[in-house]
Amino acid sequence: MKKVVNGILALSLSAGVLAGCSDDEAGTEEKGEVTKDGKAKLTALITKHPLTQDVNKMEWLQEVEERAGVEIKWEEVTADWDQKKGALLTSGDVPDLIIGPNAITDADHVQFPGLFEDLSDDLDKSLPNVKVMFDEKPETKEIATQLDGNIYGLPKYQRFWPATATRQFINQQWLENLGLKAPTNWDELYTVLKAFKEEDANGNGDKSDEIPMDFSPTGTVGFGFFQPTVLLGSTGITLTDASGAGYFAEDGKVKNFLTDERYKEMVAFLHKCYKEGLISKEVFTQDYTKYQSVARGKDDVAKVGYTYGWEVTDRFGNTLAPQYMSLAPLKVSANSTEQVSWSYDFNGLNYGANMVTLSSQSKNKEAALKFINELYDPEVSMQVLFGSLGTNIEDKGDGSYKVLPPADEKMDPGTWKWTSTFADNGPMYISDDLKLELGTDMQSVGKQTEPFMPALDAVDKENDVLPSMFIKYSKEDNSKLSLNNTNLMTLALSKYSQWITKGGIEKEWDAYVKQAEKTGLPENLEIMQKYYDEYKQK
Repeated sequence: MKKVVNGILALSLSAGVLAGCSDDEAGTEEKGEVTKDGKAKLTALITKHPLTQDVNKMEWLQEVEERAGVEIKWEEVTADWDQKKGALLTSGDVPDLIIGPNAITDADHVQFPGLFEDLSDDLDKSLPNVKVMFDEKPETKEIATQLDGNIYGLPKYQRFWPATATRQFINQQWLENLGLKAPTNWDELYTVLKAFKEEDANGNGDKSDEIPMDFSPTGTVGFGFFQPTVLLGSTGITLTDASGAGYFAEDGKVKNFLTDERYKEMVAFLHKCYKEGLISKEVFTQDYTKYQSVARGKDDVAKVGYTYGWEVTDRFGNTLAPQYMSLAPLKVSANSTEQVSWSYDFNGLNYGANMVTLSSQSKNKEAALKFINELYDPEVSMQVLFGSLGTNIEDKGDGSYKVLPPADEKMDPGTWKWTSTFADNGPMYISDDLKLELGTDMQSVGKQTEPFMPALDAVDKENDVLPSMFIKYSKEDNSKLSLNNTNLMTLALSKYSQWITKGGIEKEWDAYVKQAEKTGLPENLEIMQKYYDEYKQK
């Protein structure tokens, strides 16, 4: 769920694989370097979560490398990947493997043709596990296949995740302390947040240490999960997989909320809250790790009143989790008649695009393919997601498995997963036939999603959900979309933070909309509508 990345990228990642062998190494430059014991040398880059341990310490990964007969030099990136990626791709010198959710996008394949291997011809011979996934889940092949039939990046399927990534949580103990009811609309939320700020909501005798509201770092390229854009559901807008660049579908029409009056209404509400000191002053400067740690308070004293996250123990830790409740989607006001919606993220949570790519320059292609194929083995994929057998997963001996609780009793299951393995950021295929008993966090997330189900069940999946992952564009249109979106998000994200912290949206809105249109937004909407209509007619 926590799609945040941090670290340093070295531009010489593939130097080792392209260099000739030294006297004490076997192999030749043409066949690629090998170790003294005959293992193929590979380089790989992974975009991972900041909590995730050094991948070289992952027992399951070491076993996979051993079975594949490879030795991998890993580069681990946990922040600013989108900025670092440009320099890497421009150099043309990429590692053998790049792993991470959409780390290399369809637009990248268009902009940098020839850098990555077409895997469509390797399925039968070298990627049988991937072929099984494609056969059993044809939609995964649809995600992977470009219009020309080529496959440059392989997808994932992880099966167990619910219909939305983001839940909004409120501290019910604070509400009880102050004699308040849970808010049902924006006006009531504002009143509750004011009380959280002005009174000693956490009961520790200090009226100044409460943070009424906090949300996840916005990032530099688009919106994501755990952010207040979900409040757009109050206005009837259904986000899809967080609608990172603002696009959504409504009554079969592709739109963008960044120039929608309802977005202006939401931003104005957030500024009202920020101006009153109801939103964390660090909301646009903190990283995800800080965002998480602040919500976990100190001992049994909570610091945050209302916020967004995946699951209560994941967001607040084991000690404070019982203080919080999952809050149903809010109306804008008490007299609002709009059908309330929420972010519909089922596809984005259970599927993933371009999870692993292979460099066309790789001198050890067959070895790299063997390693990739291992990742899609059912038993391995389970470990990609939840961690190593024995430590994180129990083999019950009857063909079934069980996700184990954290070895550290003080750690919550979600943090344990993200610490131990690739988790959601890895290539995998979790078959529907796999018998796996989930951990307590995945069991409880379903219950915490229940307040959102009336809104999610009301969503018109045919006309109000934008199936972005499944729509493929021509090279020309992909280039246009990418360029226009870069210009649009540069404008929109700077204004978003400015308007929330300093205000001015009412005064600047009309000029901003004109600027947004100049970025190519109307052209993008026209292109996307054409492909969306064609997709629906299939």
